[in-house]
Amino acid sequence: MKKISSLFAFVIMAVFSLVACSNNQSNNPSIDSNSIHESNVVVENDTSDKDFGGRTLNVVATSDSYVPLFDKFTEKTGAKVEFLSMSSGEVLSRMKAEGKPSADLWFGGGLDAFMQAKEDGLLEQYQSKMTEKVDEKYKDKDGYYISKGLTVVGFLVNTELISEKNLNMPDTWKDLADPVFEHEIIMSNPQISGTNYAALKGILDLYGEEEGWKLFEDINKNIDFYSKRGKDPQEKVAAGEFAIGIIPADKKAADVAKENNLTVVYPEDGIPWVPEGVACFKGSENVDIAKAFIDFMLTKEAQEMIAEIDGKDSAQIIVDGVKGYQLGLDSDRLIDQDLSTFGSDRDKVLEKFENIAQGKADQ
Repeated sequence: MKKISSLFAFVIMAVFSLVACSNNQSNNPSIDSNSIHESNVVVENDTSDKDFGGRTLNVVATSDSYVPLFDKFTEKTGAKVEFLSMSSGEVLSRMKAEGKPSADLWFGGGLDAFMQAKEDGLLEQYQSKMTEKVDEKYKDKDGYYISKGLTVVGFLVNTELISEKNLNMPDTWKDLADPVFEHEIIMSNPQISGTNYAALKGILDLYGEEEGWKLFEDINKNIDFYSKRGKDPQEKVAAGEFAIGIIPADKKAADVAKENNLTVVYPEDGIPWVPEGVACFKGSENVDIAKAFIDFMLTKEAQEMIAEIDGKDSAQIIVDGVKGYQLGLDSDRLIDQDLSTFGSDRDKVLEKFENIAQGKADQ
């Protein structure tokens, strides 16, 4: 069993060749949030000869925490960066209505939305020598989007509560189906939470449709309600309201674990994951700058910045030579997921989830 009692970090995967993680460590690893992996591989910076002075890159991003990354791009290329204060959904709806893009670059967001945008013909195809180095798992085969990183799913466990109730530490998804955990598990609604949709889809890909749904039905029996807020599992486990939360396993979760004597667990039978997409909007005024940014994003320097900003645990798996957090993520346990059905099966999967949840998701 691999548990993480302290910081676990964030994962960014915009992957060149998938590298076996150098932290194939023994059980109960001691995790230090400042520990990092170093390699001698150096990635070429393809933006060194670009000059976009006087022009502006318009970006739809999931968070303003990435401003330092875009500032570095400005420093290297002269391009100013403006962030649009609208959701990806709003941008896509406006593109459909107006017939032209409101932004040049789409940075971060759920993979299903990128898949739909590709189907709708809203994305620019781009395959450079930088994107060619990214593993096929983490990019669109036709070159319409690429991953900036991964979100992975794990468990947050209230160690004290587990001990008080004489329960075993859960190591696998199958452990969560044990009736001893009735009323002890909290999960955000997969209809709202992209992370928990990824968890549900990952279970189905791991065990197959029939066995996967049966397993989830048993897990559902131990869940009193599905929260509307993505933060609820983490906060309520920390408060002692539940013993186990299904969470995005990142640095925030690890910080909460350290502060509250909790444990972050990567499930041994398989770790669900989902890429966080990046794409250029088709026909945008500055699509050439957007393409240059993607090349910049895939350099060692930018990947290390993203690893620091996101605080996830996959940079060292994704890109050769990148310094990343070493908090116990074993790339060999990432589920062999069928991403081609991640978006196309979403409605069907969530409809069946709703039938199984039987009103629990309304809370």
